[in-house]
Amino acid sequence: MTPEVDLGALAEAVPRFRDLRLLVVGDLMLDQFVWGETSRISPEAPVPVVEVQQETFLLGGAANVAHNLRALGAGVLLAGVVGRDGTGRRLRELAEAEGIDVRGVVADGRGTTLKTRVLARGQQVVRVDRESRKPPDPRAAAGLEAFVSAAAGEVDAVVVSDYAKGVVTAAVMAALGAACRAAAVPLLVDPKPANADLYLGVDIVTPNRRETEALSGVSLAGPGRVEEAGRRIHRRLDTRAVLMTLGGEGMALWEPEAGLFTIPTMAREVYDVTGAGDTVVAALALALADGRSFREGAVLANAAAGVVVGKVGTATVSPAELASVLAGGVREGA
Repeated sequence: MTPEVDLGALAEAVPRFRDLRLLVVGDLMLDQFVWGETSRISPEAPVPVVEVQQETFLLGGAANVAHNLRALGAGVLLAGVVGRDGTGRRLRELAEAEGIDVRGVVADGRGTTLKTRVLARGQQVVRVDRESRKPPDPRAAAGLEAFVSAAAGEVDAVVVSDYAKGVVTAAVMAALGAACRAAAVPLLVDPKPANADLYLGVDIVTPNRRETEALSGVSLAGPGRVEEAGRRIHRRLDTRAVLMTLGGEGMALWEPEAGLFTIPTMAREVYDVTGAGDTVVAALALALADGRSFREGAVLANAAAGVVVGKVGTATVSPAELASVLAGGVREGA
């Protein structure tokens, strides 16, 4: 399936992830899932009535990237901003329960982002977002910048998970860039086009289809458009590589010397794409931290994403699941 990449060697690398330590910086969220059943339409409006059966809370946004890294065995430092509220406390508690180091999570007067998804019979009915996009207050911002500047030199890779909620600023990116260059540590960004100018000189960005079109100014409809989009994003941001996630079409990696490398999706069934981008950047970061190439990292990320989209909700992939998918690819390619 991917003859340029040794899938067996990638599978053998998965157990080594437990020896790695990574820093995740970005917008922290709590994902609430309200599960229920529906059998009738409301008499008040043409909407279904959902009878709630249970509620679950999961780490979201940058915290889900950290959760994905922990699920694959790595040590994780998490840095971001929460509010002084019950949602923020719950987020910290969930992260600590997963073994995530939350010393870099600072609190300010903003409310913690909470995304509530109501599901009936396994299908999402509605999503309700409660969030603030204001920048952190000066004290919280200064604490965050000081933490990431010191921590970036003590890890094997740094991931910035930007949801454009105000945490990823020019000052934070400048601090990370300087620290990562000094320590020769890979710096990865899951981007938002509105903040494109902040990502200049990072090692790699991982835009989805919509973000790829926005960052490049290229519509992906038509032959050769993905390659042109990758080229333009590379030129705009001066990155070493661009990994574009294209949904059912898989992924495409652009490197200035090697050009375009396409990877077909490894997903067997797609139930929910919630958080798939978080899984992609987490798996890619682990591969780069282990000294793997961008191509190897892209294949690993594609395999990990193929697992999580087959699960409902904000999901993660385990080392055993990832190794199994890679082993299956080896068998198919034999």
